[in-house]
Amino acid sequence: MTAKLFSPATDEAVRECSEIIKSGGNVVFPTETVYGLGANALDPKAVDGIFKAKGRPSDNPLIVHLAYPEDAEKYAYTNEKYYALAKAFMPGPLTVILKKREIIPDNVTCGLDTVGLRVPSNPIAHRLIELSGVPIAAPSANKSGRPSPTEYAHVVEDMGSDAGAILDGGESEIGVESTVIRLTDGGVEILRPGRVSPEDLENAGFKVTVNKGVTHPVANDEKVASPGMKYRHYAPKAKVVILDGERTKVIERMKAEYKNGCGILCFEEDAEEFGKTNVQTFGRERDAVSQAKRLFDSLRAFDGSDVKIIYSRMPDSNGVGLAVTNRLLRAAGFAVEKI
Repeated sequence: MTAKLFSPATDEAVRECSEIIKSGGNVVFPTETVYGLGANALDPKAVDGIFKAKGRPSDNPLIVHLAYPEDAEKYAYTNEKYYALAKAFMPGPLTVILKKREIIPDNVTCGLDTVGLRVPSNPIAHRLIELSGVPIAAPSANKSGRPSPTEYAHVVEDMGSDAGAILDGGESEIGVESTVIRLTDGGVEILRPGRVSPEDLENAGFKVTVNKGVTHPVANDEKVASPGMKYRHYAPKAKVVILDGERTKVIERMKAEYKNGCGILCFEEDAEEFGKTNVQTFGRERDAVSQAKRLFDSLRAFDGSDVKIIYSRMPDSNGVGLAVTNRLLRAAGFAVEKI
């Protein structure tokens, strides 16, 4: 199968793709976070097609995308806290885990009694969901384990032979997947960090805790409620090692490894310390938003080189930096070297 390519994603193209969704097929579509591979969340066979196309483990649950926050009533048991979160952050890059209704098939949630729901703000995503008339289950539109796609070329490369259609929405605005939270008696718990930071949630009046799985490995036999908590994710072909320590010492170590032919992933301010070959930057050191936008694209860029190992500086984990740190740790399989 070869995907139908729609570039640009005109309204006519989105209408055609909505018919593919209705008929049980899958479509790659842009969101404000990363590109998603979507299918009818109410059709178990269509959902199975997502797992097959991605090579995704069958115990890694999917997020269900809605056109409007109030649509959640049809698919999950909502409450006042959900609507407070929706008012503050939807449409936008926030996924809320709620107890699911029977209408959601078990393969969407990998047998869990909860489902993650979000309302994307990207107008193409919104239009596709609205025209399809069904909720759309969608993980990131990459082969399982690879860096998530933030550009049209990425999804053509990864899913061009496995998706029914691909909509070109240009470059992703944010660059990392949505923040995933579940509701607790005292507030909310972050299961996967994203652009909606702990500080954003606190400023909206919620007490926030961060699940240990955000910065530490999860056991293979452990059931997880959110995508991105298990397995090695977001990884280029080369091994990634994170160097954690004082800048001068880390740069010194990176220079030594660079002379040995290793790849370097660094902040823009550090790039002048190295040559131009096998060096990728992922934003400015004090700007986690720029890091989030660039990280996956920079990791993917190494796949066009012959490097076998990539050394990266550890980012700051404050604010949106927690999302960047989480993605980099998972890309490295938690290989961190203290300097």
